[in-house]
Amino acid sequence: MRQRTLSLIRLSFFVALGAVCMVACDPKGTDYSPSQLIGKWVRVENGVQGTEYYRFDNGDPVLTGATWDTADDVNEDEAQPFEWTLEGNQLTIVHIMEMGGRIPKAYTVTGLTASSLLFKDNYGQKFEYKRVN
Repeated sequence: MRQRTLSLIRLSFFVALGAVCMVACDPKGTDYSPSQLIGKWVRVENGVQGTEYYRFDNGDPVLTGATWDTADDVNEDEAQPFEWTLEGNQLTIVHIMEMGGRIPKAYTVTGLTASSLLFKDNYGQKFEYKRVN
């Protein structure tokens, strides 16, 4: 009987330890500040600067921004506006369509420094950007 009790205590300990490790290693626990994201970013693919840009602006009370792709002959003055939020590591961008629609997109930020932005969508596609201003 004593052996069985010790085995249950050990098992409980390892289950609790595993749960703590899973929570501690959960990337959703990473908090980023919206102020870290404010600025202009250009997409990077395989180490090469691309043509897709995002500009995250400060706003009160709504955070706004714009996106454009110079490969499509669109410059910053003609950029598509969006609204955005960053809560923890969850980035939501709501694209505001010219004809009156709103398209939300959700991402998980996996890295954010003064010069680098990494995030992925719900389908596992990864995006890398570098700050250009």
